[in-house]
Amino acid sequence: MKIIPLLISTTLLSFSQSVYAQVNQFNEEKIDTLIQQTLSTFKVPGAAVGVIKDGEVLLSKGYGVQDINKSDLVNQHTLFKIASTTKAFNSAALAILIDQNKLSWDSKVVDILPNFALYDEWVTKEFTIADLLTHRSGLARFAGDLMLWPEPAGFSRDEIINNLKFLKPASGFRSEYAYDNLLYIVAGEIVAKITGMSWEEFVEKNIMSPLGMKRCFAGPVPQKDMHNIAQPHGLINEKIEIIKRNQTYHKDSVMAAAGGIKCSVQDLLTWVDVQLNRGTTAEGFELFSEEQSRTMWKPHTILSVSKNEKKYDNTNFKSYGLGWGLADMHGYKRVSHTGTLSGNLAYITLIPELDLGVIVLINQNSYYARGTIMSSILQMFMDVEQKDWLAIQLDRQQKKIARLNAANAASQLERNKKPARASVLLPLASYVGIYQDPWFGQIKVSIKNKQLHFQSLKSKKLIGEMIEREAHDFIVWYDDRSLEGDAIARFTTDENNKVIGLLMEPLNDDTDASFDYDDLNFTRIAN
Repeated sequence: MKIIPLLISTTLLSFSQSVYAQVNQFNEEKIDTLIQQTLSTFKVPGAAVGVIKDGEVLLSKGYGVQDINKSDLVNQHTLFKIASTTKAFNSAALAILIDQNKLSWDSKVVDILPNFALYDEWVTKEFTIADLLTHRSGLARFAGDLMLWPEPAGFSRDEIINNLKFLKPASGFRSEYAYDNLLYIVAGEIVAKITGMSWEEFVEKNIMSPLGMKRCFAGPVPQKDMHNIAQPHGLINEKIEIIKRNQTYHKDSVMAAAGGIKCSVQDLLTWVDVQLNRGTTAEGFELFSEEQSRTMWKPHTILSVSKNEKKYDNTNFKSYGLGWGLADMHGYKRVSHTGTLSGNLAYITLIPELDLGVIVLINQNSYYARGTIMSSILQMFMDVEQKDWLAIQLDRQQKKIARLNAANAASQLERNKKPARASVLLPLASYVGIYQDPWFGQIKVSIKNKQLHFQSLKSKKLIGEMIEREAHDFIVWYDDRSLEGDAIARFTTDENNKVIGLLMEPLNDDTDASFDYDDLNFTRIAN
């Protein structure tokens, strides 16, 4: 893979270098300049950014365009998919029910959803509502996410719950942190079971409506509101393009409770203000109690602190609460969560001691842009060195590109360039058939144009050619190049060299972890 490094002027990189901020000094002009430079540097079409301090909105603003092919500008009312920052809405929904004495954080899941079952029977019996939200189940990181993405993956929520029992644990129950999405869907079904309405309906009626969040939707966006929408973008073959498969604002989403909310930055500022006020609005309406707020912001699962977090944020402790990540940052408690869907990234951070909330929404897959904007704004309210976060994140991006270039060179692969066909051990017809995995269902391997062809019968977007690699290995090269999830398919054989199964793994080291190939184990069930 050949990447042309981005050229940034020394003027651009000199933003706030080695300058200390006066606490509570907010400079909107500097923020405007930084955001515009950040979007340009990382090729992000648009962003919406919000800042609230002491109950006062300091910034609620859009930057750039909604759609790379149109001139419509992003503003404070533009809808973005907020991805996993949805999880805090899920925990709040449960907190409301707990305040109503309809369950507790220690209620057993199986007592409410009898069809809930994990691989281990004892773990199933002991699993609580809090366990659903704390990423300590023992499952592998992002286990089973192929039942969710790429949308539409074709699985119902009942099927997802039923298939949990086939996912083997990767660690002990409550022993370590491993991020998951499936259990948040289970949590959403707890809400549905207790209330008799869908998770989406409950959240809209009991959170968004009372707070006056008119440009915020847990379910499909109504047709009358299908305007002013930030379209999802990605870098495809080094060119910014719309990710068409994720233009799904108007559709039902099986993963709504894990990451499906669509919202404007203006409405999210209302949500953040209630969070900072421990569940109560400025007008005195109690959405959830202070007791539940403290529980949601209490450490439940311990996380490790990275070198960069220690170096740049002076972080010593890090944990996960209920739908929120928790850490210390320059002596302050930080309550935050990121959200990542292909083409839409979100970031919400609260600093309760400063009564400060910051929201960043962007419509391109740049973690570096998202981090630059968030860190730059937060430091303006702290008596700390004002670091040049644009330079820091650009350096991180370029180092990652260098690592990927080296890895691809070693494997003789070029990013998004179709590999040459090699030779394998058996005639192609020997690999043809239907293969079944216990939780992912069936795939079909056929021959088209004298080459093997891969097709998931459940997840319709996972379709493409299979390029001979070596021995019994093939590269699954998806037709939709925006997926960035190509895989190695490794056929297994018996003692007679007859093909009996199929295993998969990511083709590239930077493949999104939601392509959960490692948990797949296909058995050939028909020729």
